This record gives sequence, C-alpha cells and structure tokens, in this order.
Amino acid sequence: MPLFGKDKKSKSKNGSKDCADKSLVDEKYHLKEQLGTGAFSEVRLAESKEKPGQLFAVKIIDKKALKGKEDSLENEIMILRKLTHPNIVQLLETFEDKNKVYLIMELVTGGELFDRIVEKGSYTEKDAAHLIRQVLEAVDYMHEQGVVHRDLKPENLLYYSPDKESKIMISDFGLSKMEDGGIMATACGTPGYVAPEVLAQKPYGKAIDVWSIGVISYILLCGYPPFYDENDVNLFAQILKGEFEFDSPYWDEISGSAKDFIKNLICVNVEKRFSCKQALAHPWISGNEASSKNIHGTVSEQLKKNFAKSRWRQAYHATAVIRQMQRMALSSSGSQGPKNPSPKLNTTDGAGGGRGDQSRGSSASSAGKL
Repeated sequence: MPLFGKDKKSKSKNGSKDCADKSLVDEKYHLKEQLGTGAFSEVRLAESKEKPGQLFAVKIIDKKALKGKEDSLENEIMILRKLTHPNIVQLLETFEDKNKVYLIMELVTGGELFDRIVEKGSYTEKDAAHLIRQVLEAVDYMHEQGVVHRDLKPENLLYYSPDKESKIMISDFGLSKMEDGGIMATACGTPGYVAPEVLAQKPYGKAIDVWSIGVISYILLCGYPPFYDENDVNLFAQILKGEFEFDSPYWDEISGSAKDFIKNLICVNVEKRFSCKQALAHPWISGNEASSKNIHGTVSEQLKKNFAKSRWRQAYHATAVIRQMQRMALSSSGSQGPKNPSPKLNTTDGAGGGRGDQSRGSSASSAGKL
C-alpha cells in the first residue's frame, strides 16, 4: 500500500500535488548540503529553482527503514498539514517516489533555545515571559485544531533566524496526536517534561502540553529542571507527586507572579491546571508583572552546567529506555508512586524515532524528528 494511500493526487497544504516521481523534486529544488541525519532519514538544505535564493529544509525519509511505521509518518504529515501558525515550523509540500518520501519544510536557522539564552548579554523575566507567550499562543492554536503535541521540551523550540528579535518556533510533531482520534493513554514523551497523568497511565489530553510548558518556564527562570534524579523511579515519583521547590538563592530574585504562574501550570490536579488561554491571561504573561532585573548570569551558568550540549543533545536510544523501564516498578512499599509498573515512555511513536534522531548537523533545522 502506498505511503500516502492510493490517491496520488491528494494535495498538500499549499495546493501542490504529492507525486510519485523524485524527478519532480529535482525539477523544483536544488538539493544541497546535509543539515542532519537520523535513524530513518536525513535533512538537506534545498534551494528553489523558480526563486533562486529561497531556501528550505528537505526531510528525506527512507521507506525501507520506515517499514512498519508508515502510519506514524502519515499521522505526522496529516497534523503538519493541518497547522498554519507563525510559531509552528510549516510543512510546505510533500513528494514521494518508490524508495523515499520528501517533506519540504520551512527552514529555521536561528539555533536552539538554550544556546541563544547563554549567548545573550542580558536576560530577564520579561524575556522569558515573551518566549513563553509565543509558545502558549502556538499551543493554544494547536489545541483549538484538536492537536496535542505530547513532546514539548526546549530542544523542540527553535529560533526562526539569527536576528536578535527572532520569533520562536515549535518543531517536531512526531509524537503528536489528534484529540478526536480516540482516548490517548500511550505513555510517551521525554522524562522530566512528561505530565503525571501520563506516568500514572491514565487517559489524558491537552493538559499534558500545559504541564510541559510549565516545566520549560521553570527552567527558563533558573537554568535547571524542577524534577531531576539520576534514578528514573525517583524522578517519576517526584513528578507524580508534583514535588518541586523554588530554591534559594536561585529563585530569590524571581517575582512572586512568575512563581504563581508556574504553580498553575505544574499542577498535578488536571482540573485545576491552567489551560493555554488561562495561562495567556495570567498577569506575568499579559501584564507588567515580569521583572526587568537581569538574571542572565545565574541562568546561563546553570544552563551550561545542567544542559550542556553533550548532555541534552545526547542520543536517548528508545530500546535502552524501554529495557530500563521494563526493569523498573514504582512500588507503594517505598511510598514512591502507584502499584502499577512504571510505564514505558514511547519515544518512537513518530516517524523520526527517539531523541537520538533530533541531532542536528548545523543550527539550521526543520520540523519533526530527523
């Protein structure tokens, strides 16, 4: 069965046709240097032949390597076609031949979130609030379209360009799902950012994205995560209980409004957890309560210590994660969570594989796992 189904005339978001001939890709684009590679694909720079100088990222997926995961790729493409937002990396066109699938993506060249913060000379709560507002607006739009991202984390937040005032972009929809596609209960995501209801193996929805935004907000204000332990059993126990602190001295200069904002996002009770719209209305985001005090020194120092590239870009091999989690159990005897076995976090739901497939050969990137 063809990857895009039997109808080869189905149209992509911008009206162009999917096609079964790679020569049509070559007719429209000059494929240039490689930007990155992954288990199932590579991403290459492409230049429009019709408009020289106009650059894109082309994600080239090997069908043979993808065998058995075609549905995941179709799901990712379906979701990307549905979304058009200034803060979401856009899928522009798709092509297909006998051996490969080609996704023409908006090119994002500004680098990753933490890199930019570390490089800045000044960084304030207002800067963090501006970043989070953009993320919230994009995720609120996604939720209105019935899409749950399911893997929001700093690595998936990219700057559009190197410009100082560049907007932030959400990428990597490999684990995303449509909410109307049935009850979501698959344990997936990235340890440290995953919501407690996912770990508790309960049905979940849009609120899991808000939890992740809360975790990202916390990191943006201090440079380290709210939940951390070398042992995943202990890490998951912290998350299930919602146990985190605003440690001194790192949080001494952070406003009470920022702390209140985070508490309403990193809230175990799903019914009390803010929605994106409620978060956008919070005075730390919509008002003038975010401090203008320069916190760059403390935050950048902690980011470099806790999220060094060698660590937060490290391959997170899915098979190793699954094996590890199969050995783990959260036992009530240690008062560290439910009696149920620790869930397997599915890091390979998407077409591109696990965290190892997010490595990038340059600061340029495209949406989705490589």
